Amino acid sequence: MQKFDPKLLKQLYQPPVDSHKGQNGKLLIIAGSALFHAPLIWSAEIASRLVDMVYIASTPENNEIVKSLKTKFQNGIVIPRSSINSYIDEADCILIGPGLPRKEGEEVGDDDTRKLTESVLSAKTQLVLDGGALQTIDKSQIPAGAILTPHAREFEKLFGSNKKAGEMAREYNCTILLKGATDMICSPDKCMTIPGGNPGLTKGGTGDVLAGLVAALACKNDPFLAATAGSYLNKKAGELLAETVGNNFNATDLLHQIPRVMKEV
Repeated sequence: MQKFDPKLLKQLYQPPVDSHKGQNGKLLIIAGSALFHAPLIWSAEIASRLVDMVYIASTPENNEIVKSLKTKFQNGIVIPRSSINSYIDEADCILIGPGLPRKEGEEVGDDDTRKLTESVLSAKTQLVLDGGALQTIDKSQIPAGAILTPHAREFEKLFGSNKKAGEMAREYNCTILLKGATDMICSPDKCMTIPGGNPGLTKGGTGDVLAGLVAALACKNDPFLAATAGSYLNKKAGELLAETVGNNFNATDLLHQIPRVMKEV
């Protein structure tokens, strides 16, 4: 078990000075449902600060909500879910799961999360599975190389209560970011713990920010580095917010703080 060294952040991809639009990461986000609108926005907002292109695919109602927010959110391209296959090969990474319904037909107008998730599991690109995607697939379907971002209950539902993150990362050849007071990130060959943060990070939406951050980093970085760096930056941002407002911050405050942390560290 290793402890995270902030010096590892120096290994993160930095856009070359002569790069062009699209060369510094393209992320496809499949998120949101009739019940949960905001997870899509939180994930996309933080990702848009790190990568060149963010493609958003949600329910028709959510897509319209995002379009109506264009005066505030102008950093993503809204696509219908029927067009997802046209963007899969173009994306450097796909994030699926934030705000997706946990069971079929949870709300009128929702897609079947299991079928939606299964439709991208064979993609030849980096995958990040979060939220509803983790809660509806079987562990046998986990693609090799994927990043999983479960909290404790999602991990137990997927793998069983007696399983360990390191064992499951090896068995399913994936990277697992097990969220908690101390995050544990395991790849098939190593594990790292990241303590810190505060109770403010239990607020709704902070996990969606983390998922978007990890997925954005995974566009141009090794999965283990993306997961560990994302965990550290997320917790550090929460700690800095606590210095001025205590635990009284929300997911929006967090996503605005993370770029400041990245500049500082």
